[in-house]
Amino acid sequence: MAERYSSFTEGGRLWLWQRITAAFLIVVLAFHFFLLHFVHHADEVTFAMSAGRMETWSYYSLMILFLVTATFHGVNGVYNALINAGLTGTKRQVVKVVLGAASLLLLVQGFRTANAWAGIDLLPIL
Repeated sequence: MAERYSSFTEGGRLWLWQRITAAFLIVVLAFHFFLLHFVHHADEVTFAMSAGRMETWSYYSLMILFLVTATFHGVNGVYNALINAGLTGTKRQVVKVVLGAASLLLLVQGFRTANAWAGIDLLPIL
């Protein structure tokens, strides 16, 4: 019989968060498809409509939560897939740092983009 192997620590929280974020992403993606493909057809969507949606706190906060959730889910999944494939030692540490830096850059750019669409200027000097 095949032995079960997982890079997640037994009883660990990362396993649970991977499943929670997956469920959340399914719900948000369903909302996205419903809103942007059934309520408004692709040819009707304009930049002004998108900016208008982002100006409402509920939509803005949902998109920020989506950004953070998708980033965690994706990076955690890639990292654990690489560990499951046998990544160890120095390579594992390098991949962890690179994925962490990539996550940080993705989040910073995602926040900047969301704020620009919502008309929020947190750093007017920059």
